[in-house]
Amino acid sequence: MGAKQTEKGRAVGLTVQPHLTVHDAKAAIDFYVKAFGAVEQFRLVEPSGRVGHAEIKIGDSLLMMNDEYPDFGARCPAAIGGSPVMFRIEVADADAAVERAVEAGATVVRPVKDEFYGDRMGMVACPFGYRWSLAQPKEVVTPEDMQKSWTKMLESGQV
Repeated sequence: MGAKQTEKGRAVGLTVQPHLTVHDAKAAIDFYVKAFGAVEQFRLVEPSGRVGHAEIKIGDSLLMMNDEYPDFGARCPAAIGGSPVMFRIEVADADAAVERAVEAGATVVRPVKDEFYGDRMGMVACPFGYRWSLAQPKEVVTPEDMQKSWTKMLESGQV
């Protein structure tokens, strides 16, 4: 089931649609455009300037966001002590993707390296409280081989 575009350009038919609350949606949209090549679809802005809803696409994925609305329980990660949510973006070149994100204002959480599960991957934190894995698939690794490698890493204390 893929996304369909309506005649007005809105994506419909997506099974899961992540929705982020950020402390400055306008700045977040600018950051995601620069860091990840996002394309803004639209935004709804209050007369005060607060973004009530915005949609961007990163690759073929839709990401919705809004500014904080504490009275509705919409709080950004900084307001609640961080976020356990992480995102993964598949990229053609993980090293270049991490470098681009850092140039846009992200900080490196995990440097780029070849991972046991077949990806070359690095992780960055965006200025809006979320972590992003930028992963370049390199080889297909079976779940059984991943488990063997994971167990070996845990037993050797390399994690």
